[in-house]
Amino acid sequence: MDMELQETLAVYKEFAFKYLYDARNFVNEACKGKDSCHLIALTVTSTLLSVWIYNFIFQRESLKSRCKKQFFKTVRRLPFIGTKIQSQLNKALDEMSDRLVSLKDGMSYVKALPQTGLKQEQVMEKLKEYSALGEVSWETGKVSGTVYSGEERLTQLLVKVYGEFAWSNPLHPDIFPGVRKMEAEVVRMTCTLFSGDPESCGTVTSGGTESILMACKAYRDLAYEKGIKDPEIIAPVSAHAAFDKAAHYFGMKMVHIPLDSKTMQVDVKAMRRAISRNTAMLVCSAPQFPHGVIDPIEDVAKLALKYQVPFHVDACLGGFLIVFMEKAGFPLKPFDFRVKGVTSISADTHKYGYAPKGSSVILYCNKKYRHYQFFVAPDWQGGIYASPAIAGSRPGGIVAACWATMMHIGEAGYIEATKNIIKAARFIETELRKIKDIVIFGKPEVSVIAVGSNSFDIYRLSNSLTAKGWNLNTLQFPSSIHLCLTLLHTKPGVAQQFVKDVQESVAVIMKDPGAKTTGMGAIYGMAQAIPDRSMVTEISQAFLDCLYSTETRLSAKQINGASGHH
Repeated sequence: MDMELQETLAVYKEFAFKYLYDARNFVNEACKGKDSCHLIALTVTSTLLSVWIYNFIFQRESLKSRCKKQFFKTVRRLPFIGTKIQSQLNKALDEMSDRLVSLKDGMSYVKALPQTGLKQEQVMEKLKEYSALGEVSWETGKVSGTVYSGEERLTQLLVKVYGEFAWSNPLHPDIFPGVRKMEAEVVRMTCTLFSGDPESCGTVTSGGTESILMACKAYRDLAYEKGIKDPEIIAPVSAHAAFDKAAHYFGMKMVHIPLDSKTMQVDVKAMRRAISRNTAMLVCSAPQFPHGVIDPIEDVAKLALKYQVPFHVDACLGGFLIVFMEKAGFPLKPFDFRVKGVTSISADTHKYGYAPKGSSVILYCNKKYRHYQFFVAPDWQGGIYASPAIAGSRPGGIVAACWATMMHIGEAGYIEATKNIIKAARFIETELRKIKDIVIFGKPEVSVIAVGSNSFDIYRLSNSLTAKGWNLNTLQFPSSIHLCLTLLHTKPGVAQQFVKDVQESVAVIMKDPGAKTTGMGAIYGMAQAIPDRSMVTEISQAFLDCLYSTETRLSAKQINGASGHH
């Protein structure tokens, strides 16, 4: 057998040398008669061309996406088409400006400091005016997410705590050691909730976005250390947009993985195929924001272990529910540090932790990962600068209020709150599934219920519920809306009223299921259908410009000018 193998290898070796010799002769014949300068120039030119082609094809943004952008850019420059598109765009911008920038009668913007400072009573009177600008009453429990507690006694406690620590700053632990202690305790309590061992660790951040940014920054730097020059984030299309933001900020490539159309969980097989030598991290959600579905964390963790890639579980939304669900009588599959392969978890204390905005926690299974998150400037003239997260100075009052909230509510309080929210969510899901002409996406396991329809434009239902006082989240790809339940939805009659209003709205819609959608629903549906996504980006940038406007109304021309678009 060994003799046969050696003979076979000898034959392959002979063939290899023959082809190598033939190739050499071919090159020599092709170059015969050419001078040295010509050959050098040809070599340099072909090398530069090869590098340019490689860089053109292999960029963070795909070739398909770049070609698509260039195509629409060219189309918008065409005289007739471009003018028509800009006209429609200006109309949309004018409508948006009217909605966002208009003031109540008699009100104006403050554009300069008062000559003499206002008395405290005057300031408080002004604040009442500003508070009255909001037309959505979240206290009634008709708003999706946004305010997760609102309980009056907790509010009173937080106001007192923040007042006590209003001037404190965690940047100076020697001056405010109490804040340092509270921050460390918030992290340790959260590690315990997510089954972390003594090696687990983390930091407090300003919110879920910063927690996600910090995990991505840590894994990018770890990837650099491993010699990965173009690190990639592999995440479901349902993962929070903060991962796209992190990729944009930190020069990483975002690789989106499709969902299973029935379960709305990430396709694990597709995720496995996407893993490459450039993979810096894998991502799952527990649960994800659009449909409230928990990704198959145990299956993805096996991939993380097999390919030795860090694995982040984003529990920003429901983290402070899922850790209590088993004790509340609603067990889940393992999702935390019990799952071997999970290296980091993000969880927002300012959502179902009921702490004030903005506070969140980013956790790691080991300090070695957290070290990649830190930033240290050892040679600064102002001294050695070391910072655990993005911000330098931070509000100690928020840290103190977060700590006070967790200590005040305690495990029993969180379990009771979780029980009530999940009961309300399961009731709403059960009742909505009885309505023939709507569909529930996936299997909602926590507090979010996403609804779509195969019979009518779901944005019509959104409009109808808005008219009844509800404020829901509008989703896209596929068209849907969702309700994120909070403690406010557990008030007597709120869940029942929501089901009743949906039933009545659907009954009215189905009298004419093909009717045209109007208002904000139409705008959202149109935005989803626009193939040129740069237009959607342009409108979104204009929206952000409007938020900072101190004019009573902005024209489309002013908005375009402020955004730098022509």
